[in-house]
Amino acid sequence: MLFPLLNTVINYLQKEVKNMQIIDSIHEWKKIRETLQNESIGFVPTMGNLHAGHASLLKRSIHENSTTILSIFVNPTQFNDANDLSRYPKTLEADLDIAKDLGVDYVFFPNTDMMYPDKYRYKVTENAFSAQLEGQHRPGHFDGVLTVVLKLFNLIKPHKAYFGEKDRQQLLLIQDMVKVLFLDIEIIPCPTIRDASGLALSSRNQFLSIENKLLASRFPAILQSNKALEEIIGQLSNLGFVVDYVEDYGQYRFGAVKIQSVRLIDNFDIPTTDDSVVRRRVYEQ
Repeated sequence: MLFPLLNTVINYLQKEVKNMQIIDSIHEWKKIRETLQNESIGFVPTMGNLHAGHASLLKRSIHENSTTILSIFVNPTQFNDANDLSRYPKTLEADLDIAKDLGVDYVFFPNTDMMYPDKYRYKVTENAFSAQLEGQHRPGHFDGVLTVVLKLFNLIKPHKAYFGEKDRQQLLLIQDMVKVLFLDIEIIPCPTIRDASGLALSSRNQFLSIENKLLASRFPAILQSNKALEEIIGQLSNLGFVVDYVEDYGQYRFGAVKIQSVRLIDNFDIPTTDDSVVRRRVYEQ
């Protein structure tokens, strides 16, 4: 598996790349980072398979910082299903083309052995919010996310890091981790990018058939409708979605559904009558 990826990097490096450096070594990156002490550093961590949503984060970072670093690392510890990990799209050459065209300065491209020399003996665990919503349906997922993000923060040492609001629970947990661990990093939330139908962009969308993509486009409209949660769940179920959850938490409505093997998540602001945290949990039985 490693050799095709190395060949892709080698082939790409043979092209004319004047303004972007690709780093696949932690040692090499640390030497480069030492030269950037007087730069403002923006960071966008990804698992690759870049789309317009990722591009929006990179564009904002490039606009707001003198140097932008993109990381591409398919993090195995955040996957509950080995099949889900194995089929995650790997489009490195296309990703590098996108990054170069946007004006990214550095692409950090580590492998699993580099990121987990301890074989995942040490990890970051949050014991409350990470067990709800996505965490209830994907046990251990946020341990993997928080662990790899903290490792990347320690390596990249960014001033600002950019995350999409589509993964709202992830965003909130990362914001909280940065606060409680006293990290001197500003987390920048970025709006969800949607296609013309309103469906949030996601690497998973490419696995939808044409028919199922039409069905998927109804998910965001129903989720943000001004209806009771039970009614929303019933409407989604009647259309053929398998509902993992629809829940109001604080000022946000979260939802996760499946269409055959494709899982979709989304969230929207909801009206609140006061500033207190309101938690209402309704799951399909």
